Amino acid sequence: MPSRPDEDWYKAGYNNYSMGRYEDAIIAYEKAIELNPMNSEAWYGKGKTLSMLGKNEEAIEAYDRALVLDPGCLVCWLMKGAAFEKLGRYEDAIAAYDKAIEIDAREPQGWYYKGEALNALGRNTEADAAFEKAKELGYPYNT
Repeated sequence: MPSRPDEDWYKAGYNNYSMGRYEDAIIAYEKAIELNPMNSEAWYGKGKTLSMLGKNEEAIEAYDRALVLDPGCLVCWLMKGAAFEKLGRYEDAIAAYDKAIEIDAREPQGWYYKGEALNALGRNTEADAAFEKAKELGYPYNT
């Protein structure tokens, strides 16, 4: 069965991203989106690539588009939180991590990243609790 043209462009975006060719990845993801605006993976890929380029406001917009199409996209919420953190918007980051935790409370990354954002706000007791939960769930780094 032949693939859809938007899937081919999505794969081109993914491959370019994997090779560090971020500008080419953006072009490919945008082509996939042009062909199929409902391709949530292309929106996510575009967001991830924009984040790598330091374009975090634009990345958040792309994650939002992906999340409209797939509200249960755990990695979208995690990456959106990371983009908020890069902008110093820690409360927004915590809200995004809380959504990720709501989707899958057994995923340690949401807890760990929430702990980082809480730490940045000086909310150390809450941060320690989040780090402890991440550790309980097997987060591989020392917290």
